[in-house]
Amino acid sequence: MDFLPTTIKAHARPASSKHTPESRHWRQYKHPVFIKEYAPVTSVHFSAAKPHRYAVTAATRVQIYAPRTQKITKTISRFKDVARSGHIRGDGKLVVAGDDSGLVQVFDINSRAILRTLDAHKQPVHVSKFSSLSPTQVLTCSDDTNAKVWDVPSQTTICTFFDHTDYVRTGQFSTSNPNLVLTGSYDSTIRLFDSRTGECEMTMGGDSPGSGPVEQVLMFPSGTAVVSSAGPIIRLWDIVAGGRCLRAISNHQKTVTALTFNSDASRLLTGGLDHMVKVYDVGTYKVVHTMRYPAPILCLAISPDETHIVGGMSDGTLSIRRRQQKSSESQAALLGFGDALFSEQLAGVGQGHVKNKSKVKPLGDANELMVERRRRKRLRDYDRLLKSFKYSAALDAVLKKNVPPTTTFSLIQELIHRDGLKIALAGRDDVLLEPILRLLLKHVTDPRFGELVCDVAQVVIDMYQPVIGQAPLIDSLFVRLHKKVMAELRFQAELQRAKGALNMMISSSLAPLPS
Repeated sequence: MDFLPTTIKAHARPASSKHTPESRHWRQYKHPVFIKEYAPVTSVHFSAAKPHRYAVTAATRVQIYAPRTQKITKTISRFKDVARSGHIRGDGKLVVAGDDSGLVQVFDINSRAILRTLDAHKQPVHVSKFSSLSPTQVLTCSDDTNAKVWDVPSQTTICTFFDHTDYVRTGQFSTSNPNLVLTGSYDSTIRLFDSRTGECEMTMGGDSPGSGPVEQVLMFPSGTAVVSSAGPIIRLWDIVAGGRCLRAISNHQKTVTALTFNSDASRLLTGGLDHMVKVYDVGTYKVVHTMRYPAPILCLAISPDETHIVGGMSDGTLSIRRRQQKSSESQAALLGFGDALFSEQLAGVGQGHVKNKSKVKPLGDANELMVERRRRKRLRDYDRLLKSFKYSAALDAVLKKNVPPTTTFSLIQELIHRDGLKIALAGRDDVLLEPILRLLLKHVTDPRFGELVCDVAQVVIDMYQPVIGQAPLIDSLFVRLHKKVMAELRFQAELQRAKGALNMMISSSLAPLPS
């Protein structure tokens, strides 16, 4: 009779919220690289053009980093005061940045030469951004309560917005209309301006309860909604409905200082002074992932190809998290980089006829009887040892780190059926007994194996009770096992009390009312 291998009993894995597909995606951004600057990192911005270099603003300089090597390729330091808001134009050729003296300068990203100087603000300029739809226009927002739209070639102001009454620390051009400008101010208002008329077309916030200084504003690519942050509160505003507040979210413990979308605006990333970066699903506005940083977050950016997340912190640390693209994503990016004609030509590549390499099976006599040869299945190490009645060695074989617990406990169950568990556990010193106790300690609260763990633990205690107290390591493992079992018993008692209370409430709610 052939030896039957050990049957591995399948167990339903306990539900876990840690390893959802969403969480697995964001956990791929791992092995962060930390670069130390000598001043707080106040701005990070990725170029929309490949290879997606990014500008990092800290102290009196703007540094351009290469995403592949994480090395500095250019350093722009021609500022009179602390630099702010280094922003790369969509074509990746120009950089604009302001400083605390009120001066705004446009640089060539390769030669680092100053191409234009925009000098009209009298207070620090915290925002300087190119328009994605009109590349020759720049938006600047200053502590002098004004926001300006500039024409870069002529170095002249197209329009100035005077409606704010306090510092203007955030703003952007509309991503759907080149004439609309969105700004946020410490006067607790978010305003939508039209550069053609110079008038404020819409005001959001201000009189809403709990409103405070607006730190960041971010417009959806469709131009129909706006996300803002004031203190730890994130608000969603509907522009189509006249600036109505649709939702207020409070998941951060301290002020939210950074807002950014992923490439398709399906996820919102927020960073705050509580050291946390949270990822929201814009469909439900629920947190789908959280990342912890070593210091308060001041700025945050994700690359257009979603391979890098870069965060700047108040202690001068720049954090760079990188994710390896899958082959399918790389191929899609390669096809999208070419023009349509080239894509059509590629479509036919590799579609030719492939010769069938399978061998033609010879046809024998129809009445010929063919005896099928059955291949013998190779036994695993622990099955071979069981077959030889080497129970102790079989148990040691499944106590290794790369063996799943379902296999380990299936073999223990097989040993119980063979009356070989005591034989497998007998004659062990502290070195050989340690992995068994660690296995019991790890899985004593697992509902899949808890009952079997208790049975094995009882056998171990009965066999090794006379030698307890002779090995400090074994004694400490027994103490930890005892504490874990007692904690689990207390937890189960709490569950029973909660179950009784719930049953009483449900029964009373279902009871018919007296007539």
